[in-house]
Amino acid sequence: MIALAFLAFVSGVVVGAGHVPDEQRTVERFADAWRRGDFAAMRAQLTAAQQRSIGAAALAEAYRIAADTSTARSYDIGRPKRQGNGSYLLPVTAHTVAFGEVTGTVRLPLAGDGERARIRWGVDLTFPGVPAGARLVRRTALAPRAALLARDNAVLAEGPTRSSPNLPSVASSVVGELGSIPAERAGEFRRAGYPEDAQVGTSGLERVFERRLAGTPGGQLLAGGKVLATRPPRAGQAVRTTISTAVQEAAVTALAGRLGGVVAMNPRTGEVLAAAGIAYSGLQPPGSTFKMVTLTGVLQSGVATPRSTFPYASSATLSGVSLGNANGEVCGGTLTQAFTISCNSVFAPLGARLGARRLVATAERFGFNKAPPIPGAATSTIPVASEIGDDLAVGSSAIGQGRVQATTLQMTTVAAAIALGGRLPLPDLAYRAGGRTRLGGRATSARVARQVRRMMVEVVRRGTGVRAAIPGVVVAGKTGTAELRSTQGCTPTADNPESCAGQTPGDTKDTDAWFAAFAPARSPSVAVGVLLVAAGAGGDTAAPAARLVLEAALGRR
Repeated sequence: MIALAFLAFVSGVVVGAGHVPDEQRTVERFADAWRRGDFAAMRAQLTAAQQRSIGAAALAEAYRIAADTSTARSYDIGRPKRQGNGSYLLPVTAHTVAFGEVTGTVRLPLAGDGERARIRWGVDLTFPGVPAGARLVRRTALAPRAALLARDNAVLAEGPTRSSPNLPSVASSVVGELGSIPAERAGEFRRAGYPEDAQVGTSGLERVFERRLAGTPGGQLLAGGKVLATRPPRAGQAVRTTISTAVQEAAVTALAGRLGGVVAMNPRTGEVLAAAGIAYSGLQPPGSTFKMVTLTGVLQSGVATPRSTFPYASSATLSGVSLGNANGEVCGGTLTQAFTISCNSVFAPLGARLGARRLVATAERFGFNKAPPIPGAATSTIPVASEIGDDLAVGSSAIGQGRVQATTLQMTTVAAAIALGGRLPLPDLAYRAGGRTRLGGRATSARVARQVRRMMVEVVRRGTGVRAAIPGVVVAGKTGTAELRSTQGCTPTADNPESCAGQTPGDTKDTDAWFAAFAPARSPSVAVGVLLVAAGAGGDTAAPAARLVLEAALGRR
């Protein structure tokens, strides 16, 4: 009997030790929901009155504000511990950007007992160590901004004035500007710990490398007069960029003060050697440089081969509308010949035969409709296949008109992908020792890339891009002349004699000039893109501008 009584006593102790009070279960449900970020489940543990007055969205907003104020990125939430005054302490560690790890407890007061116990919530429950009824406040500051360097370590910007001691004109064309935090990015910078009056990079390299140049904010995190955390700001390290001062200077010279963009890139690595003007922010119709994309799709899908032949004509009719060739010229022949002289009457119908679905898919493999990896760079776009429209719209898109929009950076990347055998390099402005290639996938097969490359060589050798030719160097390129008012050419027809109203056939005053190229063609070390807004024909103005940049990158200037 004594043994049985002792066994019963021990069993009771074990059962009692494993019992979890109902009040603690309420607290644990709240803690588990916080770990998951499930604010509806957190709200379900509050008092009935608070559940009526506080919605799940309002609760989530309170925790978001606390995270933004503290710069918290994640939380480690421990197991609750009972206090003697009808509350529990919840150990919490917040991992913050500006203050490192902040460890403390969150006091969870209860109303009621047993199964009816619920949490009496307040804003002090949003962060560890906050006194009852208090709110988080932070005072932060930034360290002095780090320097921007060219690839040869020449200073592009340093100190409070962000000036360059030896390269003022080169630096001003690529460094960009500082300014107040843009309203649309206020939340982003607040979460990073920036003070509200901070000066941040709003353009150029200053924007691209903002976080590295600014370093890590520091200061104090307070609540109700209590200091929860403090840490001094940490300065960023000088940023060495991929910019070549010689190539950048050539890009500025080539732009010659005109509205437009110039980009030079090493296709083997994706390193951007120069970026002048609206190089990656300005979206314009790419005109016939987009034929690099259309040609790729046509060859890849077997719609035509380089030797396929097409009738000679001055225009093509799609959906009952005439699309004319530049200056009303008559062209045709093989696909190679049509590409060499940029024949719209061949490529617009080819685009329609390729179809919207395959045209868009090809463009997207080259990077269209995808955000570029450079902060602040605009996304080049082509409408989704179902929204392009009829054959006329597809044909217009195939020659870089319609609703196709591209940056100079994008068309340089297209040329670089052809140069790289169909692999898509990812543009990069951060210098990396060894020049490792960053790839974004395969745009096309190596076989098709070789075919397109050969045709691009013909463009410069005997076609519309002859003014980009460099003695002793085989240059591959493609011109573009994008109409800004009409995407349907300027060739009047019997059915539409007013199709050229307000324009003279051959008038190029309202056209963007484009050129995209790479060299040497068989072993390319540089790809270049040039856009000159409202500057005439690509072969006349953009091609010779590109030649200047190619020569600088090849060390021939």
